[in-house]
Amino acid sequence: MIEAVFQAVPILRIFDVDKAKEFYVGWLGFKVDWEYRFEVNSPAYMQVSKKSLVLHLSEHHGDCCPGSTVLVLTTEIDSLHREIMARDYPYQRPGIEMAPWNAKVMEVIDPFGNRLRFNEDIEDEQPAG
Repeated sequence: MIEAVFQAVPILRIFDVDKAKEFYVGWLGFKVDWEYRFEVNSPAYMQVSKKSLVLHLSEHHGDCCPGSTVLVLTTEIDSLHREIMARDYPYQRPGIEMAPWNAKVMEVIDPFGNRLRFNEDIEDEQPAG
């Protein structure tokens, strides 16, 4: 039997492509994989990615609602934090917090109210024995 492979790709509502690129590419370090418009002045729909994390960003009214939250399971959250804090982005200075579910969490909010909640699970340390 062949097993299916699943990968969810969140679609986030944006209102300004340049502001989206400043946030996702310039600050968070994503790359634009592609950008599409039906016509020259029509709304944009684009894909950005960073390693295995893929997001679709849409200016189209009916695609999704602004203010969504995406939980991003990750490793090396401390390195990610250092990476983004080293870039000049004056609108946010996120911290890392310990969550009650035993994880390090860092949340960033894009210019359109969408939240990316980066989550690194912390394994319980077992005493040597």
